Amino acid sequence: MEEKIGVVTHYFGHIPAGIVKLTGELKKGAKVHFKGATTDFTQTAESIQIDHKDITVAKKGDEIGIQVEQKVREGDEVFLVT
Repeated sequence: MEEKIGVVTHYFGHIPAGIVKLTGELKKGAKVHFKGATTDFTQTAESIQIDHKDITVAKKGDEIGIQVEQKVREGDEVFLVT
């Protein structure tokens, strides 16, 4: 089962990391699914940051950086896999 928890607002290819505006809570180590027009993959949230500082829990309304295994695009939806 999946619950939408955010949307990608930016992608940094050289890191590689995506910026996600959260509409739900995300904990480090949780499984997330990125889905968009050409994006569709699932990974574990190994690294979550706010203002370049590592955090373990991000809450609704936070804008986080998350290290991604594949390219994500602006507007891609982010789901928590339960």
